[in-house]
Parts: sequence; structure tokens; C-alpha cells
Amino acid sequence: MKFVAFERSKHGTGASRRLRNSGRTPGIVYGADMAPQNIELDHNALWHALKKEAFHASILEMEVNGQSSQVLLRDYQMHPFKQLVQHIDFQRVDANTTLHMKVPFHFSGEEESEAVKTDKCLVNRVMTEIEVACLPANLPEFIQVDLTGLTKGVSLHLDDITLPKGCKPVTRGKKNPVLVAVVAPVEEAVAAPVVAAPVDAKGKGKGKK
Repeated sequence: MKFVAFERSKHGTGASRRLRNSGRTPGIVYGADMAPQNIELDHNALWHALKKEAFHASILEMEVNGQSSQVLLRDYQMHPFKQLVQHIDFQRVDANTTLHMKVPFHFSGEEESEAVKTDKCLVNRVMTEIEVACLPANLPEFIQVDLTGLTKGVSLHLDDITLPKGCKPVTRGKKNPVLVAVVAPVEEAVAAPVVAAPVDAKGKGKGKK
């Protein structure tokens, strides 16, 4: 995915405020043993780019002054209540340096599984993304997970899927986390009829004394 940025010469709180008022977003690019570079981006274009999954989870091609370089989105700050991107950070990509990135799962086949189609189970997606360690060339945009094999009472764990070539999971101490949990349907209990206490002539219920 490609985007265009521009060199930013003015710095400071006041300069950044004026930049935002003009429809631009201040940003910075760092890493790869190079000096940080201050940039600015068109806010509307950036706003629409941030809505795309690929902008968050893949290597981006950034063009500045006609020169292209590969970067990753690392952070961005939003206004507390306005639809306004206040600042954005990118990291340069070194082809020989291992990356740590969160990659989203794309689940499919849930409705065709025995668990859902036959046993009417509920499928709870416990994890929607996973952090992987890999070289830039091996970074996937997403990880496809086929759920057609789900059965009642059996959850899907990390060890049950195959990660893309060159990717190692980073699980922070959890050896084999659950990705998808299969929950059996809850049978509705038949409520017992409620018998009202007899009422005497004065409208008072007769109870045990």
C-alpha cells in the first residue's frame, strides 16, 4: 500500500496546530539507524487510509520528495472527541531486521462446520490477531483460518493452524492459546408453574403460621 508524505520544516506546538488547521497531520519517521524525519500528510487521505486493515498490518511504501521507502505504522494519536488524527509515527523497514507485528486473523467456513450447522453451537472468536516475528519479506497482511472442521466441544488452538512461512508466534508466555472457542447451545429450562396462595374473604393470603 502506497501513500505520499511531505517534509515538515517547522516544529513545535504552535506549528503543529497551524498544520492541523490547514488540513495536514504532523508525523515522524524513525529507525534503520537513520536520523528521524519530520513529515506531514494530507489529513483526509490519512483518515481514509487508517480505515483500511492493510494500513495497520502490512509494509507500506512511503513517497517523500519523489523517493520511496518502506515503513510500518507504529502509532497514531486521535483527538479526544473530534474525528481528527493529531499525530502519526512510522518506522523504517530494514530488510535484514526481524519485525514484531500484530497480524489479523481472517476466519472463514464457520457456518459450514459441524459445530454450527449440525449442533447449533456458538463460536466465540477469542483472538482476532496475533503478534508474529518475521523478516519484512515474510510479513503477511493477514492470516487465513479455516473453521469448517470445528466440532462440538472442541476449541481451536494456535497449534491447530499453520502460520505463513517464516513467521513465528509471539505469545507472551501462553504456549498454545485458544483462538476460537466452541460453546454448546444452552437449552431453555421449562419453568415450573407458580401456584398462588389461597386468598381469604378479607383479601389476605393464607399462609402457615
